[in-house]
Amino acid sequence: MQSNNFNYAGKELEAMSFANNYYTALIRLLSPYLGKKVAEVGAGIGNLSTLILKENISNLTAVEPSENLFPLLCETLKEESNKVAVNNYFHEISHSYQSYFDSILYVNVLEHIEDDKKELEYIKHSLKQNGHVCIFVPALSWLYSDFDKSIGHYRRYHKKELVRLIQSSGFKIIKAEYIDFFGIFPWYISLVLLRNKLNVKHVKLYDKYIFPVTKIVESIFSLPIGKNLLLVAQK
Repeated sequence: MQSNNFNYAGKELEAMSFANNYYTALIRLLSPYLGKKVAEVGAGIGNLSTLILKENISNLTAVEPSENLFPLLCETLKEESNKVAVNNYFHEISHSYQSYFDSILYVNVLEHIEDDKKELEYIKHSLKQNGHVCIFVPALSWLYSDFDKSIGHYRRYHKKELVRLIQSSGFKIIKAEYIDFFGIFPWYISLVLLRNKLNVKHVKLYDKYIFPVTKIVESIFSLPIGKNLLLVAQK
């Protein structure tokens, strides 16, 4: 399904396609909340979509608004039978999915939406009762960089701020936690201080050496801050 002319100019999706450990760990955290009918908003080129389809779900609606990424998403998912790819913004199609989804995923997407509170109304409309919204966003406003701005991030979130936003929209918070404590330091040095951009080499090194250490530590300790923020809420 195709219906708009937006083109995504960012390059981080290309770099992040090499973050296998990162995406696998994220899906493991979200797996208990997926249910059977899942929507992934901002599916990009399908890196996360392919992992979601390996879970015990009945179908995936992969929503991607950009015209240039949508053909790549379709190519990634062409062999999958239990998926629908939609080239549109979620707010444009949510009326067709009233109380339909068991879960809706916004992974590195909500920060791209200027009116995030309004977006939550569309999410709530499309979720079944007791369905889950799963949100993964960049965290800590002082990590906001030129790179964030260049790829269309309106903000980076703090936990209390995001929790208030979700609760004010009528959701029950199931979990809210910072993720990737050790990722703070290379991000701050490389992207904030040195004003670099994300590239494949950095992502590969991070995914292979830093993220596995972070995952082990965070499975033992609850750390007070992190480069990202994971929130799961229930309608």
